[in-house]
Amino acid sequence: MFKRVLIVEDHPSISMSVKLTLSDMGVTNVEYTYYCDDALMLIKKSLNDDQQFDLLVTDLYFQEDHRPQKISDGIALTVAIKEAQPNIKVLVFSAEDKSAIIDSLFKRTGINAYVLKARNDVQELKQALEAIAAGKSYVSTGVRQSLRQKHTHEFTELDITIISLLATDISQKEIPDYLKQNGIKQWSLSSVEKRLKEMREALGFSKNGQLIAYCKDLGII
Repeated sequence: MFKRVLIVEDHPSISMSVKLTLSDMGVTNVEYTYYCDDALMLIKKSLNDDQQFDLLVTDLYFQEDHRPQKISDGIALTVAIKEAQPNIKVLVFSAEDKSAIIDSLFKRTGINAYVLKARNDVQELKQALEAIAAGKSYVSTGVRQSLRQKHTHEFTELDITIISLLATDISQKEIPDYLKQNGIKQWSLSSVEKRLKEMREALGFSKNGQLIAYCKDLGII
């Protein structure tokens, strides 16, 4: 199982529930914090002390309070911790049920399990922990089917550049000139429009605004 676990959750009752679930499975060396900045600090300290955590359990969203944070959400936290300790296993425990966001967490941040906060979540936590310990991934049954059915698209760097430009109020007509001026790629207006259409259709959107909002939700732009 796991030797040392870090829980990042701003609701004490949920932290205790996760800790009890781990204890039931024989994992007793568990620490928890309410803040993402503190979590990254603890990870770095554990590496310096040669007592690294082998599992991170984190929520995605945290309520703001009197204490400003450099890292404000679980997505950014996972990315930062993975940079500091690439081999750490990550279990996300959240009420977020949007399949696009969950899919991106696996593909772009390299999490190992996603458990939806819902009925029977304690049992699913145990199943997820067993799966991770066995070298497998896990997704809650409540979102597994929607992940199978969702539209998908693998964003290229050029895709991200185009969407980022649109998000800054640069019009589609201006994008080809911008790309040319910055030595990125010589694309015609029709090529840009075709690429945007392909992205919208792949993800089931009808408007560029939806595409921009989707990418912002995923942290792509």
